[in-house]
Amino acid sequence: MLLYGVLKVTTKRQKECAGAVLQDVHARVCALLEQYSPDALAIESVFTALNMRTALQLAEVRGVILLAAAQHGVMVFSYAPREVKASVAGHGHADKRQMQLMVRALLSLSEPPEPSDAADALAVALCHLQTEQARRRFGLPDSNASAKPRATASSTGLLNEVRPRGATHGVPPRILSTR
Repeated sequence: MLLYGVLKVTTKRQKECAGAVLQDVHARVCALLEQYSPDALAIESVFTALNMRTALQLAEVRGVILLAAAQHGVMVFSYAPREVKASVAGHGHADKRQMQLMVRALLSLSEPPEPSDAADALAVALCHLQTEQARRRFGLPDSNASAKPRATASSTGLLNEVRPRGATHGVPPRILSTR
């Protein structure tokens, strides 16, 4: 783990214009993609929310994140919330606190990641790592990727190769995870 956190949006920024928050999210994700050059982006799929307005806002943010990944040629892998919980905590109905404690244990952190949304994003990355390891071990296709990687001068893919972009054996892939 190199970095984790959350992007906080002020009420003032939300009221400036309808796209201001989305512009901030896009700029921040692009900056992270440029700074860390991840081999993949793991994202939580949109779940059915009780509040339709919240679900629409989450879908808009997710769209902006997908756009940033496409602009940087990074493959995106999407995981359902229950799939992430089952992968990290052992069952698909784990609560926020259980997820924080499991992420802490799996990453050997001294404290549970705060806030819980940051722990959830780390859990999505852990889920992707486990899924990718199993996929490679059993020679399964990339069924969860939302886009094919761009070819570059130094490689022909990201996670669909034996090793990601220029990485060496024993070096874990870099994954940007969002929730």
